Amino acid sequence: MVEEIRSLLSSFKPISLEEMEGVKLMTRSDQKFQCSIGQLPAILIAARTQFQVLEIRKSRLKEYESLYLDTPDHEMYRMHHNGHLNRYKIRIREYKDSHEFFLEIKFKDNHRKTTKRRVPIDASRDYTKPAYTDFLNRNSPYTPAMLQPVLSSGFCRMTLVNNLLHERVTIDINPFWHHDGKYIGLPGLVIIEVKSVRKSTDQGFGRLMRDARLHPNRLSKYCTGTVLLYPHIKHNRFKEKMLHLSKLEKPLAYA
Repeated sequence: MVEEIRSLLSSFKPISLEEMEGVKLMTRSDQKFQCSIGQLPAILIAARTQFQVLEIRKSRLKEYESLYLDTPDHEMYRMHHNGHLNRYKIRIREYKDSHEFFLEIKFKDNHRKTTKRRVPIDASRDYTKPAYTDFLNRNSPYTPAMLQPVLSSGFCRMTLVNNLLHERVTIDINPFWHHDGKYIGLPGLVIIEVKSVRKSTDQGFGRLMRDARLHPNRLSKYCTGTVLLYPHIKHNRFKEKMLHLSKLEKPLAYA
């Protein structure tokens, strides 16, 4: 299936990082969708006349891995689980192909707008160094002493950009999570995030999702990984989402 996806991506017009500068959308509205890996080829075929694909060093499907930080009692997870806005997620993201690392802070305000700030970090991922301490102090209520690594998440990503440069779509396949020797992967799951200045299902990728009969369904990779790797932590608000993910995995299991 991955090779079929690579082949379909080769039929898209490429766009470079430099050309994509105007679509960073560090402050944005976003919609998330999930589908099974078997549904993705039809979605890509429908998208290729309206979207370009990000190409870096002749590659259109990139590997990422993120190390998530939280307090020992998982405060950031619990705030998300309990429906609090004005909440944070903190991670160290590795871009596998380029071996670049970034310390990132995502903040969702009470208007459901997401703002992301990030700073390069060295490969040691030592977020306790003074420069990173200052970054955390300025952009979050957390200090390095309050945080610890709680899980890692990885996936392969393709990034599509609307021809009019007002919408960016990330499509993640083969997601997995691991921590302390425990590994869980969901190879049948596709996670789609549409980032734009405003939400719409009348045009752009939102319209393609509507045509594919896929409805917005918010999903946090961090919260999903926490539920999978820490089943003793309260997760009743996420049970319906986890059931949905389980159903998306079934076609692959049957195949």
